[in-house]
Amino acid sequence: MIPAPSPRLAFREMTEQDHDDLAGLLGDPVVMQYYPKPRDRAGALAWIHWNQRLYRERGFGLWLITLRETGEFVGDCGLTPQLVDGRTEIEIGYHVRADLQGRGLATEAAEACRDLARDALGVRRLIAIINPANTPSQRVAEKLGLDHERDASVHGGTQRIYAGDLGPART
Repeated sequence: MIPAPSPRLAFREMTEQDHDDLAGLLGDPVVMQYYPKPRDRAGALAWIHWNQRLYRERGFGLWLITLRETGEFVGDCGLTPQLVDGRTEIEIGYHVRADLQGRGLATEAAEACRDLARDALGVRRLIAIINPANTPSQRVAEKLGLDHERDASVHGGTQRIYAGDLGPART
C-alpha cells in the first residue's frame, strides 16, 4: 500500500537500487542539519532495509518520492512507528533534496501520506517529531493539522512533538 500520487509527486517503496539517491539525500549536511549527523552510505543502506522491514511488518514506512512528470528523485516521506514517552506513536516524516526545498513538495507529500494513514490504515492520531530549531518542518506539520503538543526527550535530545487527531476516514 502506497499513497496515491499527488499533483506533482509519485510514491513507491524503496529498493537497494535507490541507494545512491538516498545516500546523497541522507548524507547532505543541509538536509540533515537538524539531525545529530548526516548518514554515511552504510547508514543510507540501513535506512532502506529498515523501511523494507516496516513495509513487511506494518504495511507502511517511508516511501521514495519522485516528480511525476520526470521521475526525478525528490526524497522520502511516510509513516513510521516511534516510541515517545513510553508509547508507540505513528510519526509522519519527510526529507526533500536541498535544491528542491521551499517549493511545497514536503507539504504535498506529507498530505498524501496523512490521507493514506487516515483513510486506508485507520490511523486516528499522527505525530511529527521535530527539532525545535527546524521551523520549516514545523510549518509543514502545522499545514497538516498538527499542533505543538509538548516537548519530549526523543532520539537523544529534546524534540518538539506535533500531534493531531485525524478524525474518521473520508469516504
